[in-house]
Amino acid sequence: MNSNKLFEEFPKVSAKAWKQQIQAGLRGADYNESLLWGSPEGIVVKPFYSLEDLEDLNITVSSAPEEWKVGQEIQLDAISTANEKIKDTLNRGAESLLINIPSQQVELEGLFTGVDLTRIPLHLNFEEYPGESFIPKLEALQLKVASLYLGLDPVGQFARQGSWRGSQDEDLSLAMDICKKHSGNEKYFPLNVDIGLYQNAGANTVQQLAYGMAHANEYLQLLDDLGLDTIGISFKVAIGGNYFFEIAKLRALRLLWSKLSEAYGIKVNFHLIAFPSKRNKVLYDYNTNLLRTSIECLSAIVGGADTICNLPYDGLYHEDNEFADRLARNQLLILKHESYLDKVANPADGSYYIETLTRQLSEKALDLFKKLEKGGGFLRQLKDHQIQKKIRESAAKEQEAFDNSAEILVGTNKYQNPADRMKSEIKRDPFLKTDRRKTSIEPVLERRLSEETEKKRLSHE
Repeated sequence: MNSNKLFEEFPKVSAKAWKQQIQAGLRGADYNESLLWGSPEGIVVKPFYSLEDLEDLNITVSSAPEEWKVGQEIQLDAISTANEKIKDTLNRGAESLLINIPSQQVELEGLFTGVDLTRIPLHLNFEEYPGESFIPKLEALQLKVASLYLGLDPVGQFARQGSWRGSQDEDLSLAMDICKKHSGNEKYFPLNVDIGLYQNAGANTVQQLAYGMAHANEYLQLLDDLGLDTIGISFKVAIGGNYFFEIAKLRALRLLWSKLSEAYGIKVNFHLIAFPSKRNKVLYDYNTNLLRTSIECLSAIVGGADTICNLPYDGLYHEDNEFADRLARNQLLILKHESYLDKVANPADGSYYIETLTRQLSEKALDLFKKLEKGGGFLRQLKDHQIQKKIRESAAKEQEAFDNSAEILVGTNKYQNPADRMKSEIKRDPFLKTDRRKTSIEPVLERRLSEETEKKRLSHE
């Protein structure tokens, strides 16, 4: 039987007819009040979507990966123990490494002894920006790895710390010098844009996208001045708990970035690395963190992240430990190899709801981006404290929703276990620490929703 003819036997049903049928089922309740809800970004979400929602939709999310990598973050202590941990991590299923480099004194050769780097994408995060003496070590490493991500993000560091490491000119010039030297190398990604900072500080989804684009635009302007036509850049994104919105956020990010880089005529090798958000993670009833990170990793997969790195469920209050790292990695391995979520590229393509959300988020973020640029650009807005002000306002609204139990974290502001005791379990400070040093600007600070609630509970144990 011809399947096309089979479907022709059924009459087409319009969105209007569906809405009328739903209205009849509500038995007098108002459709808009009962079934529509508004997001913090000003997007009205409907109870159903149809092909009619895509009639005027002309978006193509390009360059989504055919395969995503299981990442593992490694804190660098002693070289010998780190080397063993790296080899063990790779043997247990990790496909990409994220190494935090605390000092330029680190001997990279010893760190990767016995490791076949030709098949391993390597992401580095520097607590100290690499100086002239360290650059040759990176160049030697670059020749061995499948791909190298340096994570240079002077603008993000300025936003996070409130001050430049040296000066604005020095920090940006160092990054641009490295970009210029390695322009055209397709396995070399010098620059990073850390959008996760804004999410973890409380920015809504539209703000995250717009600030990320404005942040990246500071680099594109400098690259354009240098006359570079090819560069590698990675985006680090924090994934929150709003499942469909987070999928659409990643898709909108790819769409916006493709439009922005095209405007400069720069060919960009783009890489998207995703982490679960810290903002909704909790101290009490901490096993619920496993559920949240699983959903957030799933959003990252469906949304099209290139590399996904999970957070340990006990990372707020415990030092790094093998059990929590293995559990976090196995969550991704189960999603990839037992749920077969590595078999389809772009699984969200054609979803009426997700495609519509992608368009709405993209349009709203583009409007905000244009306002930021009209106001002098991202750095100017940071220095005028406009970015910090808008993030504080968004964070305050979310915090109010949490405090009033409109936004629920099970086990923390709803369905608490009164017998739960955590004071003796805390091995690292899980709360925001503010540095009283003098800074050039007010830094953008990451803060979890449940911090004040947890402090009160701890004080009563």
